[in-house]
Amino acid sequence: MHPGPDDDPAAAGGAAARRARGPAAHPPVTAHAEGPGGPAGRDHPYRPRNWALWRRPPVLIVFMLGLEAAAIAVLALSFAHSAVPGNRDWINFGILAGGATVHIQLTQRQEERRRNRTKKVLIDLTAVWTFSAALILPVPLTLLVVFLIRLQHWFIARRPAHNFIFSSITHGLAGAVAHLTYVSLGPHLLGQPGWGGFWHEAGTIVLTGVVYEAIQILYVGGALALGLSSEPTLRNVLGSPADNLLEAVTIGLGAVTAILLAVVPPMVVVMAVATVVFNRLAELDQLQNDVRTDPKTGILNMRGWSESAERALERTARSGDQLALLMVDLDHFKWINDTYGHPAGDDVLRTVAQTLDEVTRPTDLVGRFGGEEFLVLLPDIDEEATWDAAERIRTAIAKLHIVTTDKRGDPATIADRTTSIGVARHPRHGDDLDRLLQSADAAVYLAKENGRDQVCFAPDSLTPPAGR
Repeated sequence: MHPGPDDDPAAAGGAAARRARGPAAHPPVTAHAEGPGGPAGRDHPYRPRNWALWRRPPVLIVFMLGLEAAAIAVLALSFAHSAVPGNRDWINFGILAGGATVHIQLTQRQEERRRNRTKKVLIDLTAVWTFSAALILPVPLTLLVVFLIRLQHWFIARRPAHNFIFSSITHGLAGAVAHLTYVSLGPHLLGQPGWGGFWHEAGTIVLTGVVYEAIQILYVGGALALGLSSEPTLRNVLGSPADNLLEAVTIGLGAVTAILLAVVPPMVVVMAVATVVFNRLAELDQLQNDVRTDPKTGILNMRGWSESAERALERTARSGDQLALLMVDLDHFKWINDTYGHPAGDDVLRTVAQTLDEVTRPTDLVGRFGGEEFLVLLPDIDEEATWDAAERIRTAIAKLHIVTTDKRGDPATIADRTTSIGVARHPRHGDDLDRLLQSADAAVYLAKENGRDQVCFAPDSLTPPAGR
């Protein structure tokens, strides 16, 4: 996984939220007549003393500055002990730098749109070039490739300066350590004809890719975890499975680029074209995902959930398996908004969505119905297991301690929240999605009538409730 290198790790998640970048992450730039030397110059957000970093929790500041210092020390040592680049190295550098520049410039508008849409982990597709540089170039030229790529990205990312510096150092360190790892596991085939020792070389490249990725997980993932206002989860720190698959493919393309550069250098032109197409496909995938995803919680919205649920129902009808639908309604949610403010309410919704993802099976479908209501479709499950799953959800939400802010922006913790969960089973309570939703809604109403904080199965004889 390659978390968004230009995301504000300190503002990731929480009331500041992916990924949202509010005033703390982007201090406003105000024009003044005094010019650069007057108040406008003193208040410029890119001046180190004005960085939003200093307003972050001390543990995050220490983490970021400490890792930056360690990275700079490692880079300096690697640079000092590296071999002097030869003519072939400079030629390879020129090819990689040119390919990366073509990729970045031809996909600039697409990349800006991708970054503006996402508030979470963003996969940077330039790993195609940085990882191939780590395999084929000495450390000084690897760092120069990273520098040229990051310099061009500065005009695309438009992120807070301290985040950009932190992520740029992370890129450089990942490339340098990956190169040292690869060299230490030689001999290698790159630069030589033939395919002898293929499996040794393939294993070495895979291990180098793991090291390259691990550095970025430690740095960017650690900063994201420390910057979250709610409890960190694997998904909001490492990204979704789709994010990590995209990163693995990107690193794989970087390995292919390095091999082409060693064997048939002109073919790198093909990789430059391929990365442009790949960038476009990633944008299209994100657009499709945005249509199906709830922007506030990151889980499926009603459209995306309904489409997947309909397909699950069709499979169940064909196979004769059992299926259950849970409607999860947060009790007294309006009280949270009235007491702490809507940003705190959003934090609760995000955290509950993450919790539902964690306590359900990979085959279960989790979505947001609307407001404070969530839906969970449980395929291939009997009645007893359905009850256990619903109780597990109710208990997990009751145990949450959600760190957020109140209406004045002061730290606050929301805990001891209860849920009313309605259960409908197929085909007992309905043989289509609309009927199951109606039955689950009636069961939620019954749970609330009986005192809330409980799980209720839908009645067999359904009478639609007048309202909650």
